Amino acid sequence: MPQSDHSIVWLEHAGQRLGLLPTLGGGVAAWQVDTPRGRFDLWRPWDGARPDRYTLASFPLVPWSNRISGGGFEHDGHFHAIQPNRVGEPYPIHGDGWLQTWSCEQPAPDTLVMRLRSCRFDGNPYEYAAEQRFTLRPDGMDQSLCVTHLGEASLPYGLGQHPYFPRDDDTRLQAPVKGVWLCGKDPLPTEHSTAFPPGWDLRDTGGHGPFIDNAYTGWTGEARIAWPSRGLQLGMRVPQVADGGRADGFCLIYRPAQGDSFCFEPITHPIDAFHAPDRAGLKVLRQGEQLALDVQWRIAVSP
Repeated sequence: MPQSDHSIVWLEHAGQRLGLLPTLGGGVAAWQVDTPRGRFDLWRPWDGARPDRYTLASFPLVPWSNRISGGGFEHDGHFHAIQPNRVGEPYPIHGDGWLQTWSCEQPAPDTLVMRLRSCRFDGNPYEYAAEQRFTLRPDGMDQSLCVTHLGEASLPYGLGQHPYFPRDDDTRLQAPVKGVWLCGKDPLPTEHSTAFPPGWDLRDTGGHGPFIDNAYTGWTGEARIAWPSRGLQLGMRVPQVADGGRADGFCLIYRPAQGDSFCFEPITHPIDAFHAPDRAGLKVLRQGEQLALDVQWRIAVSP
């Protein structure tokens, strides 16, 4: 990788190599696995040069996921203003944890932990402590993101992860879902539908296809990304959703028409849930209360 002002903290264990970027939004630079066919990037690797978080392998979404419209949101009779936080993006997006510097430590040979204490960053109303934990296992990785509300007044919270997956010509994605939020030219949701547009059904779709930047509903909390030509599969499981068996989770896919990667994001709430009548998926936290998102990644390698 080219020289960068941001140092990568590497963890090598169980035939895997994980690189974290605590000074670059608590993001991930690379996650790689050694296979009989060589070393393979499970997430699209950072180029090591650009500080744009959208070029990372993954980054955390805290204390909310995706976009908030209306310049902010109202809670308990008080309007909380939130400013746009990315050039070219008219809405504040993905919270503020991805824009701050985290600390990092290694409490065990197989684990790295990053922590952040945020106090009204960039004028946002949120005061919180966040922790990310990455544990490499013989069959994959356990990843967790937890937030604790520190402010005196309660606030609604949401979480997510933003991994980028490399895509070959034969890359496949399978994620059981029931519906999707559609939108117009503005990426904010306008209509919920259980009839998927052509190429949008995540129950079995390719890494390539029509452009999608939409949230899905009725997710079971499980997904699988396969690279047949590389003899590799990566399973994803969110126990907070999958263990309940209710198929009531949320996920998001960003699949550009061109490029070498796409995103499949586990999230706790749909886009702009702050302005939805039921505020689906958001959790109101009082001081000291927590919200967590765990992701179990499991690797399957063919000879």
